[in-house]
Amino acid sequence: MGVTTTVRDRVATIEINRPDALNALNRAVVDGLNAAFTDVAARPDVSVVVFTAAGERAFCVGADLVERAAMSEEQVIATVRGLRALTSLIEATPQPVVAAINGFALGGGLEMALACDLRIASDNAVVGLPEVRLGIIPGAGGTQRLPRVVGAARARELILTGRRIAASEALALGLVTEIVPASELRTRASALAAEIALGAPLALRAAKEAIRDGVEAPLDQALELEDRCYLRLVPTQDRVEALAAFRERRPPRFEGR
Repeated sequence: MGVTTTVRDRVATIEINRPDALNALNRAVVDGLNAAFTDVAARPDVSVVVFTAAGERAFCVGADLVERAAMSEEQVIATVRGLRALTSLIEATPQPVVAAINGFALGGGLEMALACDLRIASDNAVVGLPEVRLGIIPGAGGTQRLPRVVGAARARELILTGRRIAASEALALGLVTEIVPASELRTRASALAAEIALGAPLALRAAKEAIRDGVEAPLDQALELEDRCYLRLVPTQDRVEALAAFRERRPPRFEGR
């Protein structure tokens, strides 16, 4: 199977399952990821998404170059545009998305991780955008999202050299927020997702929207966006439930309403 999805305790886990090919992106995997993210985005019972891959060697090494070599120029263009659309779909997923990066995350693999809200990495992770060494450039959002994460100067250096960096350097750059031993990555990702899922589902979605759509906007426009997101939450049952739970000294029972 190219992609699997499981849901438990309001956390959906989407997993690329091509470990023998280092989870490279062929058309079947891209189609599977499109279907998986479209499905979870529409599920009210999902508050958080963990995005990872099978095995410890690679999160995703990018395009399946064997498949790519057999494509016509028109097919290559369509495939790259399809991958760019996938990264936009991941970014637009209403629930927070946590990327659990196990091993190599190169090219399109890193571009997908950059579209996630949080990134944690195994201690053996290696990330990079090596496209210039293959005669192309990052075509699925890498030239735009990496500067927004690590700053323009460092993004230029990484993209123009095509250099791969270890997890420790990725952490120092703010590309990932945490490093854990490879054997503990799934456990830590699940724990982080469970912690996020304690929040009210509608509030989590509103917070993600305010950050995602406001971070690059002028401050006055971003504050107006924050206000709109906040006002949507005032009449919700979950807000009333949170106040009642505080008053009664018990955990809130959120229903996403």
